[in-house]
Amino acid sequence: MIINHNIAALNTHRQLGAATNAQTNNMEKLSSGLRINRAGDDAAGLAISEKMRGQIRGLDMASKNAQDGISMIQTAEGALNETHSILQRMRELSVQSSNDTNTLDDRKEIQKEVEQLKSEINRISDTTEFNTQKLLNGSLGAVGSSDDTAVIKLNNASGLKAGDYDATVTQEATVKAAAEGSTTFTAGTDYTGKELTINGVKIDFSDLDTTTATGAEIAAKINSYTEKTGVTATNGSNKITLTTEAYGSDAKLVLGGADATEFGGAVTGGDNAEVSITDENGVTEALTGLGQEVNYKGAQLTVTDTTGAGTATIKVSSSGATLQIGANKDQNVLIDINEMSTKTLGDTNVGLVKDIDLQTQDGANNAIKTLDKAIQQVSAERSKLGANQNRLEHTINNLNTSSENLTAAESRIRDVDMAKEMMEQTKNSILSQAAQAMLAQANQQPQGVLQLLR
Repeated sequence: MIINHNIAALNTHRQLGAATNAQTNNMEKLSSGLRINRAGDDAAGLAISEKMRGQIRGLDMASKNAQDGISMIQTAEGALNETHSILQRMRELSVQSSNDTNTLDDRKEIQKEVEQLKSEINRISDTTEFNTQKLLNGSLGAVGSSDDTAVIKLNNASGLKAGDYDATVTQEATVKAAAEGSTTFTAGTDYTGKELTINGVKIDFSDLDTTTATGAEIAAKINSYTEKTGVTATNGSNKITLTTEAYGSDAKLVLGGADATEFGGAVTGGDNAEVSITDENGVTEALTGLGQEVNYKGAQLTVTDTTGAGTATIKVSSSGATLQIGANKDQNVLIDINEMSTKTLGDTNVGLVKDIDLQTQDGANNAIKTLDKAIQQVSAERSKLGANQNRLEHTINNLNTSSENLTAAESRIRDVDMAKEMMEQTKNSILSQAAQAMLAQANQQPQGVLQLLR
């Protein structure tokens, strides 16, 4: 018998310590609800779940960002709604002033209201803001240009980040054309009986002089209908060739009537423009347009090159507002809002709203066309904003779904199974109590030595 080393007590003490530590861990997990409270609980699981937590919080904030973006868009669109109403009133006044039942004094009074309406459009453009940021003064507009407009024109830079974009035309746009007419039109031929329709529009040759009319006059007669048909005629050696004004596969050239073959045979299809564009990050994308018009990430380009191998650089200096709608770098969307003032509404071809003057009949008549253009511009801007808003609403739905699913995945790694942990805690509690009892018994064993001293 030995008393210096109580091996039974040592073993029991070790088992008691293990059971006590296990029970402590069980209680920690049950009280926190987490399976992983420290790296030692599951080192790999901790690293994975922390990355997930970063993504979840990023997704939740991105959802808030998108909602703030919708609020900004709604603010701008609400202001443009009033601009629309003002332009409609100005058009109404233009129609009124176009009527010569009004005297000069009447038109002067009408012009007074027009000037006030112009001022209000400018005030809306200058003062509409969200979170102190101006929305309609052009500061959030996408600004860009082409260094060679003979190759490619940049109509708008919407959707493009600031930077340089290298564009190469791989196929220029072409028009549809009919074969050269089969009949030689010479003076003295009777044209009054010719039957020809172009795109459903009947061409009336009855007023041509039957003794002097030539191919050039035939072409001129057809061209007098170009606005309705979208087709032009050219005269070569008194033979007519018809071509569409519009470019590409969407152009229309349909000949009808008993004498259609005299003005051309089968129609040759027009080509759509094809462009290769390399963005600021070196990513190249091949694009096919509709006629001359090419859409690139929301930006509108017009291919004017006629060689099929021209190159141009699109330089974007400003891309509007950037909305961070993802949890990671560069997961964003660009929102641009053009200036909506009287100096930008309308255009140089039909006139600008700022220059509208209804004090004469001609001025009032011209103002109608200017305002039609301005109303179309505001409609286009509101339509763009509405499209962006709808996109952001879908973005929010997607972000919320992703956050929910990622939270579920993080929970499976990090959260404790309460029922299982309670079962483990109960087992370890019993083991701890049993170990305490056995330690007491083991401590009694060395006392047997005292019996030898009696």
